[in-house]
Amino acid sequence: MTETEAPGSADARIPQAPHEFTVRQRSQTQLVLRRFVRHRAAMTSLVVFVLIVLWAFIGPHLWHYSYQKYTPDNSQPPSWKHPFGTDASGYDAYAQVMRGTQTSLKIAILIALGSTLVGAVWGAVAGFYRGFVDALLMRIADLVLTLPLFAIALVISSRSGGSWYWIAVVVAGLTWAYVSRLVRSTVLSLREKEFVEAARALGASDARIIFRHLLPNSLGPIIVNATVLVATGILTETALSFLGFGVQPPDTSLGLLVAQAQTAVDTRPWLFYIPGAFIIAIALTINFIGDGLRDAFDPRQQRVRQ
Repeated sequence: MTETEAPGSADARIPQAPHEFTVRQRSQTQLVLRRFVRHRAAMTSLVVFVLIVLWAFIGPHLWHYSYQKYTPDNSQPPSWKHPFGTDASGYDAYAQVMRGTQTSLKIAILIALGSTLVGAVWGAVAGFYRGFVDALLMRIADLVLTLPLFAIALVISSRSGGSWYWIAVVVAGLTWAYVSRLVRSTVLSLREKEFVEAARALGASDARIIFRHLLPNSLGPIIVNATVLVATGILTETALSFLGFGVQPPDTSLGLLVAQAQTAVDTRPWLFYIPGAFIIAIALTINFIGDGLRDAFDPRQQRVRQ
């Protein structure tokens, strides 16, 4: 005998059962969220961005000064009473930066949503049908890409009275073509996959294949590109307002606040640098969030930041 057996032990020769373990199946959404949560820069940026959004949209209802209300404290530096100081007219800069951030975010988000929706559908239709339809739609997209964004935005914005809504519509109408080319290239590779052939065999219509199969499977690149468009929208609005063709008083935006304070950089620097810092913070956080989403959606990414 190769084994010793203790007297009275009836189970000495019974083989031990292997350790049991369970495999937890994760959906694609869970895998994406797990990879995104592990991206520390993206998670930190997401928290900062959410705090900025809450501050911009909820803060004005809690703050005791309005962005349109004069105060007797003219040209005051930052203090407990006025955390961001005041301008030469006595406006509370804290209230104005909140309002400016809110307006700039509304413009940027509307630009991202409008461009993404139009561009995604346009590119999906072109990539799915190919041939004449693809050539026609892509030539129209190429034509839009050749249009000078700032020149057209300046002309239309100057005639819209500085409405933030029309600024967003104009910029979205000139940037959707970038999304369409991205989605088209993705759909061209997806349309030959087995799940599309199976949908065709089951009698699915073209519209169902596009909206229920192709676009959902292109969601990763679309979402990542949407975050880039938010940052682009913030910077575009800033540039238009800085040139005097963006949001107009009595409303305000971050770009307009920077433009109005450029002559007071030496005497009242807080009026220039604080809204400028918010522009940089929003653009950076959005870019980091987009970077994290790209890593999370792309299963081929080997580099996941810890």
